[in-house]
Amino acid sequence: MSDYIGSDIIHPVAKQLDAYNAHDIDAFMQWWADDCQYYAFPDELLANGATEIRARHVTRFQEPDLCGLLLSRMVMDNMVIDHETVTRTFPNGVGELDVICIYLIEDGKIAKAWFKTGTPRLHKQPR
Repeated sequence: MSDYIGSDIIHPVAKQLDAYNAHDIDAFMQWWADDCQYYAFPDELLANGATEIRARHVTRFQEPDLCGLLLSRMVMDNMVIDHETVTRTFPNGVGELDVICIYLIEDGKIAKAWFKTGTPRLHKQPR
């Protein structure tokens, strides 16, 4: 368990979200532990380790409309739970989806993360 408390627990989550929105892969990755695990909630391992998490996001960061909007954040012990609306470029066009993000923080880094995603909603296209 981490010795970090309060805002120290939030810091790596907030900074990785800032880097996500800036599409800055190097700044994003500095907040993930080398041996971190990245799951689709509850237990589907999508990426095991920082190398796989980086590979997963390099392409995503090329999406011009990519943006995570933080709606709410909770902290309990060394866990941070965010509710976000994420804008993405889907095969059918630009849209958004709701995401619940659960982060386990150890030694100032994200050690594990789980993501529960809602159904994508496409934005109306101008005629």
